[in-house]
Amino acid sequence: MQLSLDEEELALLSEVRRFVQKEIVPLEHDMDPDAVELDPENYARLVEKTKEMGLYNLELPEEFGGPGISTTLHCLIAMETSQHRAGLYAAAYNVFGHPGQIPLLSAYANDDQKERYLYPSVRGEKKACFALSEASGGSDPGRSIITRAVQDGDDWIINGSKLWISGALEADFAVLFARTGGPGRDGVTAFLVDTDTPGFTVSSVVHTLRSTKPGTEIALQDVRVPSANILGGLGNGFKMANHRLAKNRIPYSAACVGVAVKAQELAVEYAKVRQAFGENLIDHQGLNWMLVENEMDIRNATMMVLLAADRADRGLPFRSDAAAAKIAATEAAARVVDRAIQVHGGMGVSKEMPLERWYRELRIRRIGEGATEVQKMLVGRELKYNPYKFFLY
Repeated sequence: MQLSLDEEELALLSEVRRFVQKEIVPLEHDMDPDAVELDPENYARLVEKTKEMGLYNLELPEEFGGPGISTTLHCLIAMETSQHRAGLYAAAYNVFGHPGQIPLLSAYANDDQKERYLYPSVRGEKKACFALSEASGGSDPGRSIITRAVQDGDDWIINGSKLWISGALEADFAVLFARTGGPGRDGVTAFLVDTDTPGFTVSSVVHTLRSTKPGTEIALQDVRVPSANILGGLGNGFKMANHRLAKNRIPYSAACVGVAVKAQELAVEYAKVRQAFGENLIDHQGLNWMLVENEMDIRNATMMVLLAADRADRGLPFRSDAAAAKIAATEAAARVVDRAIQVHGGMGVSKEMPLERWYRELRIRRIGEGATEVQKMLVGRELKYNPYKFFLY
């Protein structure tokens, strides 16, 4: 891995850092600590600014009007945009765009589907949700999906349910995965399903410990979808979902690193001015070493994330690297924030500071986008067949 940024990229990262600290952080002072949205006026104003910066819809390829940035640069931007109270929520209150399923659509939608779903999503006219997980199991979707689609002439009739679906309450359509064939991974197909289709119902809202918008359960009863709404071809659903999840894990992990960086910054600054027993906290070896452990966690996780991003950018196999990066970043960030809370004492768990919110959000991130244990299975499988080689070249 050779991380080398040109002057333009370095200037861009500086501009993103300035944007977050000058435009977003001040707004949070007067917001509810658990807020997940900006007020409409500030949201519209900041969206215009991100568009002027050329960073709206970060994940959109250049051919569709996006910035067309590398995965590495995307990760570095994610590290910057996460350094505020709601930093782990949808790229800074969505002012950097509503990526949603745009990368999936840009890669797999045909011309007709792009007109009906991709371009309206890019313009902000439509929002999508990713309907993959089910109560039968979210960690092994290729085998656990029991929602079934049965062909009826030129249409498909879908019956079943989905669980833990983020954004379904606001979505205009869902990228929904259903079984169209046998029990294996090749029997899963992705459908573009309008949420106002008869039989498509958000049946319940599932609240969790996080501050972000809740997950939902979707009930599907005789939902009729035309064959023209099959995304990526019959039986290719798992392959598409797998690629999307693997690629997304890299910037997802980078955002966790960004939160850890900010938590460490807060802890160091506090330890330098807070006194106990006649000395600043940072001069007490016990607390000083906690900060050193934070630093090591951050550096290790950063390298794991950038290694995965570099391999993705070079067109090399990166699935195991993305899995390893997610393990490293989510677990390390959780430890860093936990130690930062300990350094701050009672103030650390106060909603006056962002640490307690990050603590809750990071607990979710060790499960979301594939639990730590599943990522270990992916890395372990690679080691079985390619020991000590997959991460070297």
